[in-house]
Amino acid sequence: MELDGADARIADYFDIIAGTSTGGIVTTILTAPNKDNRPLFCAKDVNAFYLEHTPKIFPQNNQTNILSMITSFLSGGPKYNGKYLRSLLKTMLGGLSLKQTLTNVVIPAFDIKRLQPVIFSTNDAKANAAKDAQLSDVCIGTSAAPTFLPAHYFQTKDNEGKPHRFDLIDGAVAANNPTMMAISEISRSKHLPDVAPIMNSKRMLVLSLGTGAAKNEEKYSADQASEWGLLGWLYDDGNTPILDVYSDANSDMVDIHVSSLFHSFNSHKNYLRIQDDTLTGDEVSVDMATEKNLKRLVEIGESLLKKPVSRVNLETGKYEPILGEGTNAEALARFAKLLSQERKLRQQK
Repeated sequence: MELDGADARIADYFDIIAGTSTGGIVTTILTAPNKDNRPLFCAKDVNAFYLEHTPKIFPQNNQTNILSMITSFLSGGPKYNGKYLRSLLKTMLGGLSLKQTLTNVVIPAFDIKRLQPVIFSTNDAKANAAKDAQLSDVCIGTSAAPTFLPAHYFQTKDNEGKPHRFDLIDGAVAANNPTMMAISEISRSKHLPDVAPIMNSKRMLVLSLGTGAAKNEEKYSADQASEWGLLGWLYDDGNTPILDVYSDANSDMVDIHVSSLFHSFNSHKNYLRIQDDTLTGDEVSVDMATEKNLKRLVEIGESLLKKPVSRVNLETGKYEPILGEGTNAEALARFAKLLSQERKLRQQK
């Protein structure tokens, strides 16, 4: 906005935006069109959206939480019924479908009937009616975290009118960090001839935003895990170890691969990963939606901008500052300037 005016939106600058789980929701609200064919939200409104709605998606009444936890363990049902989230997304997104997004999006989910990932993208939706799902269904599916929210079933119709079913759970079980998926999508984008199909990393700017991790807390150990059965892997002091392990491993491996790709072409400054791996306690919880914790998360995000650009150390698995690359805020400002320049060049063609 500072560079190009108050009407500037994220969707105007990125050729592809990818997001998994809650990131899929953010991706959607930044790219879904309103009645004026502009994005529903601008980036600065995302915090307010989560502060308002997260406590209703994950209600924090202590007695209700305890009862729902006991019920879920006994009956096998999820901790939350997901009704508010479904209603919110259906109301907010209406009948908008994937092919209507204002820039190309990539949103992964996992189909438990087929036992394989499903990658929803604007490109696929335009080519195949079966993949042109309603955006609300895509968001509900990609955020259906096992043990927390119900799986999501819906149908679409293919180009011949035949039904196509989806049985979805959270995309994080397959692609917690969808950066590589977004890069792969570039190779299929005919409108990006300078980048695809040779995947020229010097012509790419990749911004990857994490949701935080608890690496420094070192909350699990082999001694603990060796005594866990099924219940222990599903619940340990308010955490779900099996989900933590899979999601962190998935996310870090993608970061390592993408970072290596850009380094190999001497274009490492074209890849910016912003992640805080020092979260502790409630800060790293999936569903601790108290006013206190949500405000704390906002503070963490704001302080993260002031921290130096960091990359993961392959030996320790922790993020370490990179000398000479400034703060995350400075790196973002550099990215914003480059994106603004590129947009103006394209508008002149």
